[in-house]
Amino acid sequence: MARTKRKVNPIIPAPTVELETPSAFLVAGYVRLSTEDSGKLGADVIEAQKEMVASYIEQQPDMRLHKIYCDNGWTGTNFERPGFECLINDVRSGKVNCIVVKDLSRFGRNYKEAGHYLEHIFPYLGVRFVAINDHFDTADQGIHDGYIVPLTNILNESYSRDISRKISSAIKTKELHGDFRGPFAPYGYSKCPADHGRLEINPETSPVVMEIFALRMQGMGYTGIARLLNKRGIPAPGAYLYQKGLSDRETYRDALWTAWNMKTILHSEVYLGHLIQGKRTQVSYKRKREERYAPADEWRVARNTHAPIIDEATFAAVQELAKQSKANFEAMPGKGAADDLKSPNLFKKLIYCADCGKAMNRRHLYSRKTEGRVYYYSYQCVTSQKLPGACSPKNLMESELLAVVSSAVHRHMDTIAALEKRVSKEYASASREKRRTLDRQIAQVKQEQSRSQTLLDGLYQNLVDGMLTREEYLSMKGHYQERFDDATLRLADLGAQLQQLERYGPSNPMFAVCQTLRNTEGLTEELIHLLVSRIEVHDGNRMDIKLVYQDEVEALLRFLREGGTSL
Repeated sequence: MARTKRKVNPIIPAPTVELETPSAFLVAGYVRLSTEDSGKLGADVIEAQKEMVASYIEQQPDMRLHKIYCDNGWTGTNFERPGFECLINDVRSGKVNCIVVKDLSRFGRNYKEAGHYLEHIFPYLGVRFVAINDHFDTADQGIHDGYIVPLTNILNESYSRDISRKISSAIKTKELHGDFRGPFAPYGYSKCPADHGRLEINPETSPVVMEIFALRMQGMGYTGIARLLNKRGIPAPGAYLYQKGLSDRETYRDALWTAWNMKTILHSEVYLGHLIQGKRTQVSYKRKREERYAPADEWRVARNTHAPIIDEATFAAVQELAKQSKANFEAMPGKGAADDLKSPNLFKKLIYCADCGKAMNRRHLYSRKTEGRVYYYSYQCVTSQKLPGACSPKNLMESELLAVVSSAVHRHMDTIAALEKRVSKEYASASREKRRTLDRQIAQVKQEQSRSQTLLDGLYQNLVDGMLTREEYLSMKGHYQERFDDATLRLADLGAQLQQLERYGPSNPMFAVCQTLRNTEGLTEELIHLLVSRIEVHDGNRMDIKLVYQDEVEALLRFLREGGTSL
């Protein structure tokens, strides 16, 4: 008897058929705690979560542990967590196809984002998800009805919102009663070992604070005091925290005193024994690390909460010095006219010291004339300013910088304009055959991909109709899926080649950008930032200017020189 033709395109959905599950899932355990666990006793600590998750995986015959991912001290109200991001990367690369957590709240408390992962992303990637305490497993049919998980996530988010409000209220109350709530004690103080909400004078750093006030009383400026402390090797506040093991931030390790440090210390009432907190507040409980500056009427002020380092008379005298200095500056002859000569920083975040790699500081200087003040600008190495001898001093006049950059960018634009004319003439012949080949290959691969998808779509109905055994179904499904995935990858590669070919033609964005700038007079901030990526200043004020489209120009010239064969 002739064999019945196998159906390829199912028309109606078939009843559920139990399929063979993988022999072993590659499992990622995920644990999270909002407040960093310091080893305290209790049920819901990181180690307890790890033990629960590992024990569960070990008891499952179809699971094999790949790795446990951890976010200790990260909120669940968003998914911007390093451990979770590492987990998702491993999921996408195929290292993991199952995730196990203690409960849904450990995974996330934002119901929209959590639901998107559970209902869309994980099913699309073929990833099984298990929440132990919630008895939730996406591999079990009928375990949830489409609303249990969203409802649980909504409750989790509501819980986070409620807890955030209660914690914020409790913190405000404590601050108003004189409890210090910062992560680090202000420079000059330490947290009391018995009560971290109380400050005590630090015998190592408090003398430095007193000296800073004394030097200011003698008439020394902020920058001068900072240079003196750096020269004497006294650790800046950040460096002190790093040396004492109170912070592991690498940026603190080599921190130097700055004028900003001086201004902060000399204007802080904490050295009078008062606490003023709440100047910066969290924007939302969902955005833990995003803050705003609060208005003065929202600050929490508590008087006489700890021992002062500076007396009231000295502090008041220093504030008066600051007011007088500002008044003297404002009253200088020609102040109004000179202000009109000030100009914006055209090279912000573009100019760096070639030796230490730090951004150079733009300083406005003035020379005193009989008719008033004449302003000019220069760029100086920050490192050599803060700590003389740590880097070779550089002092580049802005007028010199403008002249060199103007010459460089206009030559660059002339080169691009000439190249655009040449491309218009030669691009068609150089790229015609390559484009024809790519279009033909793309059409062939799309046809192959479509055929594989059609065969895949028909396999399940053939299994339901009894025309395929389960072993045949799984084998053929794997084969066609592999062909489909291979075609998808080849399409992506061919598309990238086609896009690269467009790069070598008149539609290159570089040409459009330069056309808009061609009639610009002089140097503007827009022109500079569109054409210059970095400026490095060497000894003797020698400049190395890196242009944005330099690599594009060289690649295009190479393509034309090789007749379009460089792809």
